[in-house]
Amino acid sequence: MDGAYHLGKPVKIVSASEADAGDWLAMRVALWPEGSAEEHRGEIAEILRKPGETANLIARGEDGEALGFAEAALRHDYVNGCDTSPVAFLEGIYVAPEARGRGVARALVKAVEDWAVAQGCSEFASDAAVDNVVSHDMHRALGFEETQRVVYFRKVLGG
Repeated sequence: MDGAYHLGKPVKIVSASEADAGDWLAMRVALWPEGSAEEHRGEIAEILRKPGETANLIARGEDGEALGFAEAALRHDYVNGCDTSPVAFLEGIYVAPEARGRGVARALVKAVEDWAVAQGCSEFASDAAVDNVVSHDMHRALGFEETQRVVYFRKVLGG
């Protein structure tokens, strides 16, 4: 998974392991602050207990510094805007602020694409909150096309 470049410097994309858990945790908390560190730690442990079911990648610079991560899974249920199954789904992607705009997200997405093709997928999907324009721009820059917008509703019953 080597070969991507970060301002002319190599970026190494590796499958996340126990050794990456500390950096992975810090980046997950930055991406999904609504979850506690303990919840993220538990999810990372669960992911590491089931190798091969998902793609969990860490981008590291020449000095070993964690620059970003991506998590992807195969979805066998219907994925909005897709026609096939399974679909590779980008569950989350994060690049440290100081590393943004330098090809790290592109390298992570390319590594996920390679994994998805190896899993037999012909479609790769993702989502973003309706108001997350920065994420929309990133997705478009990485070759994704918007398929639809959805707002979910719920009603609590029996109370």
